[in-house]
Amino acid sequence: MRRKASLVLLALAVFCTALSPLVRWYAFPRLAKIPASHYQTMVLEAKPATLLDYGTMRAKKVDKVTIVQTLKGNVEESEKIEKRVGRDVVVWDGLSYVQGPDGKMVSKIPERYIFDAHTQEPVHAAGEMVDGDRVKRAGIEFKWPFLTEKRDYEYFDAQARITAPIHYKGTQNFRGVEVYYFEQTIPWTKVSMPKTMPVEGITPESVAETGTTRWYSTVRKFWVEPVTGAPVYGEEIHKEELRGGTLLGGRDRVTAFAGHVKMREDYIRSTVDLVSSQRTLVMLLTSYLPWGFLGLGAALLTLSLVLEARGRRPGDPAPAGQRDPAPEPEPVNV
Repeated sequence: MRRKASLVLLALAVFCTALSPLVRWYAFPRLAKIPASHYQTMVLEAKPATLLDYGTMRAKKVDKVTIVQTLKGNVEESEKIEKRVGRDVVVWDGLSYVQGPDGKMVSKIPERYIFDAHTQEPVHAAGEMVDGDRVKRAGIEFKWPFLTEKRDYEYFDAQARITAPIHYKGTQNFRGVEVYYFEQTIPWTKVSMPKTMPVEGITPESVAETGTTRWYSTVRKFWVEPVTGAPVYGEEIHKEELRGGTLLGGRDRVTAFAGHVKMREDYIRSTVDLVSSQRTLVMLLTSYLPWGFLGLGAALLTLSLVLEARGRRPGDPAPAGQRDPAPEPEPVNV
């Protein structure tokens, strides 16, 4: 009976041990993904800030500029693209809405970001755009891959429509969560005027006719929880200028916007809580279950060997096929 139990335990030990790498290397890459219906709103503020008064075309100091950033999963479009490319795809329709201290719109930049639900690599398909302009992204945007590594990544900048390295700067503790700190610098770059302007009658085309151009620079900072790849906090030291042309009345340049943009406190707290809960789910597939199955397999193997050893105590008759043959009788002389 003990030997039968030992064999059953041995079979279970082999099963659990084999299940450990399957969960980590087979199940995890297929189960861990961004849901297509994901919806997220983030509020950031620059306090104080410098903002262009389009009435006088002069920069002025203001108490606060608010940026509301929305990411909304487009399930219908993701399903269409999935049928064409044959893999799980997420489509985020994003909007960056900037408003001044009076609550009036300063600019709004829509974009569509299409990416692989598992790896966060861009997927190029019809509709990929920033502010109505078709783009072909390279690198990540908004989110890092699951199990983020301590290395530099390529990050897409929607303002400049370019991809540039975002550098790993070290590991930190942010409000009780271990995070990787990344930083990217975009030098002064000529960029497009927003399609939607804050003053009626002013359009990108009318500004272009004056010879005035828009320039942009930023230092982008992210604190990323490495297991989920989700930023728990972000900042930007953001600058925009209008340069040259007749619109500036002979001036060489004027600040359109400048400020140190930071996440609002209530959104920091909710983001940290959300990422912490998601981290537990990812750890379940990458660590808790694989190591748990491996430990269970080792325990079952040990128990199996103990039962087998007890089943063969000294003095017990050996199994039929393992007994020594009986000695042949000696011949008798008559």
